[in-house]
Amino acid sequence: MSENLKTIRELADELGVSKQAIWQKIKRDSSIDLRQFTSTKGNTVYVDVDGQKAIKAMFTNDPSTRYRQQKDDVDDNKKDAVDEQDEVKFLRNLVSEIQSEKKELHKLLDQQQRLALQDKQLLEEYKAEIKDLKALTMAPRDEGKKEVTSDKQPEPENSTPESQPKPKKWWRFGKS
Repeated sequence: MSENLKTIRELADELGVSKQAIWQKIKRDSSIDLRQFTSTKGNTVYVDVDGQKAIKAMFTNDPSTRYRQQKDDVDDNKKDAVDEQDEVKFLRNLVSEIQSEKKELHKLLDQQQRLALQDKQLLEEYKAEIKDLKALTMAPRDEGKKEVTSDKQPEPENSTPESQPKPKKWWRFGKS
């Protein structure tokens, strides 16, 4: 549709009245022939520029409509002022919430850093303990090497090489 055409709903919004009020005004005022100013597409009625002017003229001449429009303008100004105050309050609350969350996050970060430092210190202590334990377990072995002890089982004193039987070899490779 053309930009010049408006729906009854759009006209009602512009004038600050309901759709039904526009229809009632048109029905009461016999000077407007709605068919010459409108076109219909589906269930939607579009009003051309001349029809818009005629409908607006009906409502601007009506004192009750003028009073309602003035009241709406004053109410809109009050609403705007109240909306701005509410918005300022909302933003202030939002800023304070963000600041408190920021403080909490700083506390958590500080706590995390402290825990990480404690973990690092514990790890260093454990490493030092492990080194000490290794040094203690190595010390007796070093002393034992000086004494020349072997891990082999002690041989009986009364055995001689001749008294010991020689083990037989049970495999024969390449011998016939």
